[in-house]
Amino acid sequence: MDGHSLAYRAFFALPAENFTTASGQTTNAVYGFASMLANTLRDEAPTHFAVAFDVSRKTWRSQDFPEYKANRSSTPDEFKGQVELIGELLDTMNAVRFAVDGFEADDIIATLATRAEAAGFEVLIVTGDRDSFQLVSDHVTVLYPTKGVSELTRFTPEKVQEKYGLTPSQYPDFAALRGDPSDNLPGIPGVGEKTATKWINQFGSFAELVERADEVKGKVGQSLRDHLEAVKLNRHLTELVRDVELPKSVGDLERAPYDRTALKGFLEVLEIRNPSLRERLLAVDPGAAEDEPPAPAAGVELDGSVLGAGELAPWLERHGAQPLGVATVAAWALGVGSVSEIALAAAGGAAAWFDTTQLDEADERAFASWISDPDRPKVMHGAKEALRVFPEHGWDIRGITMDTALAAYLVKPGRRSFALDALSVEYLHRELAPAAADGQLAFGAEDEQAEADALMAQARAVLDLGETFGGRLGEVGAGELLHDMELPTSLLLARMERHGISADRAHLEAMEQQFAGAVQQAVKEAHASVGHEFNLGSPKQLQEVFFGELNLPKTKKTKTGYTTDADALAWLANQTDHELPVIMLRHREQARLRSTVEGLIKTIAADGRIHTTFSQTVAATGRLSSTDPNLQNVPVRTDEGRAIRRGFVVGEGFESLMTADYSQIELRVMAHLSEDEGLIEAFTSGEDLHTTVASQVFGVEGSAVDAEMRRKIKAMSYGLAYGLSAFGLSQQLNIEAAEARALMDTYFERFGGVRDYLRRVVDEARATGYTATMFGRRRYLPDLNSDNRQRREAAERMALNAPIQGTAADIVKMAMLRVDAALREAGLASRMLLQVHDEIVLEIAPGERERVEELVRREMSAAAELRAPLDVSVGVGPDWESAAH
Repeated sequence: MDGHSLAYRAFFALPAENFTTASGQTTNAVYGFASMLANTLRDEAPTHFAVAFDVSRKTWRSQDFPEYKANRSSTPDEFKGQVELIGELLDTMNAVRFAVDGFEADDIIATLATRAEAAGFEVLIVTGDRDSFQLVSDHVTVLYPTKGVSELTRFTPEKVQEKYGLTPSQYPDFAALRGDPSDNLPGIPGVGEKTATKWINQFGSFAELVERADEVKGKVGQSLRDHLEAVKLNRHLTELVRDVELPKSVGDLERAPYDRTALKGFLEVLEIRNPSLRERLLAVDPGAAEDEPPAPAAGVELDGSVLGAGELAPWLERHGAQPLGVATVAAWALGVGSVSEIALAAAGGAAAWFDTTQLDEADERAFASWISDPDRPKVMHGAKEALRVFPEHGWDIRGITMDTALAAYLVKPGRRSFALDALSVEYLHRELAPAAADGQLAFGAEDEQAEADALMAQARAVLDLGETFGGRLGEVGAGELLHDMELPTSLLLARMERHGISADRAHLEAMEQQFAGAVQQAVKEAHASVGHEFNLGSPKQLQEVFFGELNLPKTKKTKTGYTTDADALAWLANQTDHELPVIMLRHREQARLRSTVEGLIKTIAADGRIHTTFSQTVAATGRLSSTDPNLQNVPVRTDEGRAIRRGFVVGEGFESLMTADYSQIELRVMAHLSEDEGLIEAFTSGEDLHTTVASQVFGVEGSAVDAEMRRKIKAMSYGLAYGLSAFGLSQQLNIEAAEARALMDTYFERFGGVRDYLRRVVDEARATGYTATMFGRRRYLPDLNSDNRQRREAAERMALNAPIQGTAADIVKMAMLRVDAALREAGLASRMLLQVHDEIVLEIAPGERERVEELVRREMSAAAELRAPLDVSVGVGPDWESAAH
């Protein structure tokens, strides 16, 4: 396999933005290469295997022809580092890889193919470089990618003849005459592929053509003679070297069993968790057939029982006093859920499984008593899911001492997945079989036993992980965070998800129709602006219209042409007077709004309410997120977004909605952490913060600060809190990078404490490997010391913003817990419904508004003591928008 060639193809075949780790490492080339590798090894089942890589662009070809490949653009930053990672992947698979100074991967492959063929092997070459076609023979086949990295075309001698009208040995002659723009090898003016093929067939070879060049008539003949030296050099450069000195022989390339633990660890570190890819890679492990199941760790043998009616109560009597791992199979949709199966596991090996529909009255009483007893320790994974669904059965869960998903999140918040099976492999070296999904029970006694065994094994893994993470939490100082913040937040979020928020279906449906009409209007205007119809959703047609028909300025070049993404459209709108870029921007915005509203309507439950799902483990900073629907997608600063929010209304039996949030919480946290007296004074002066800061930065009176000055300072302040660079600030403000840097320097001259803090936090994180919030939440950033510039700079940005954003997120969680506790202690019927960004939404019971507002202001203000005191804004109204403040 040609490592560089295939990695580069994979990089351009898969969108980089979809393959990025939490630390900023792009992995699309690794993923695409791994997928092609798995498929090829599966389909071809080779006995011997190797991958060849280029070392650098300095080869014997660049020495003989300095302009060789000189026209190639610099390697994209997102691609850098991925070839090294592919090498690490191959090492975990015990695959041989070659890279030789002065030679290209093609030369290594040519050498191996020649030697292998001579030794009697059937040889397959997987490469995206057509120069390899010269190696094709009756025993050598080239597998050439013809569609991204998903399809390979087999080039045999017959296929080469069919494609080019030449034999494989004639291919270098053809390539020399044609030239190769990608390698910067000049062609002959006026001579295309057809003429090159005709000459080679007519004269038999390139050498014979050169010898008899005078016989070629016409302009093309003269052109050939004028460029004869260039094409001779081309022919020299396109010939692959077949005798490169290599450290291993063909016999050394026999495939060997993987280091499966290292491979799984590699995929986990790169957050490549697609189960299909993992299964495909493991399925072609030469050692898979002889791979024995791992010996169970000490103490994991299960004495499992499938309990029938009347058997749960005595089992709990025997085992319920000790900590038990709990695993469930549950379903939840549109505010309604149920639990179909539950498994319990004890440290001594005892385990039980039962079908919740088969419990008798004694079992029901025993389980309800055990699950609600705070003195009976329970260890769960993703406890919020059970906390949300168990009340459907009348069960109240108390006594959760450990949630292994939340614990894993606090130990390593940068992970993309906190799935139980992945954690079990990583921390317990134990693979788990999947249990039933979506509440579907197995059919038949044999299937039921397998289902029960799988769920009991999960319960035991949860219990063992709980013990493991108990120690890990202590090591990272996160024990209090779990018990005092995250677990109580799970309980509160589960109740909020069950409550949901009432929706005005008619209003939202009218909004959807409005946006649909706006989309159609934009389509008509776009067609009118160019005089014909075209597909606004087709990048190819947009490129033809923008850069072909209208001849608008070229945007950033991609593999598929000039980009027409949102940034490109905004740039075009500023660069040209043509109306189409503006129409396209409006079309996309209206289409996005329509999609948002359609999603909201689909999630209105039978009770007329929308029940979003909150997640505590998505954002590494500690902020909450929501899905089904994602309420953070509802815009807040546009007229359309505000209109959508009017569709969220007060529910029956309540009198109003109340919103409460913190004013400029990130900037207050930054002032507190930096201890910058000037910034703290700006907060405590009572004046508008951004105007006050702008007057100090620009050296003018507050009354002289205009809107543009205030805008720049606001972007600057928030940008610093989010780790924005001078380049990022210039992009945001649409100013030159030098101006942005000067603005930043002036800001730091006035607020030196902020500058010193930002420097200090990165230096400390580089030394310790992590940042921490005021509440002790850590974020580990090993890439701060990476040799890869992209990864290092991404880690530095995270080090800048993690303590600020993380502290703000922690404060919001503490505020939620304080408000909820105060509401319950006061015996009020008002309740919390949503938390979106830094805003809390409550539903107010009749007659409780004043008491709730006083309570909310008091508890939120006291959530943390900052040098720049917390400021709480409160609003009340019949819908979410009217309750804004």
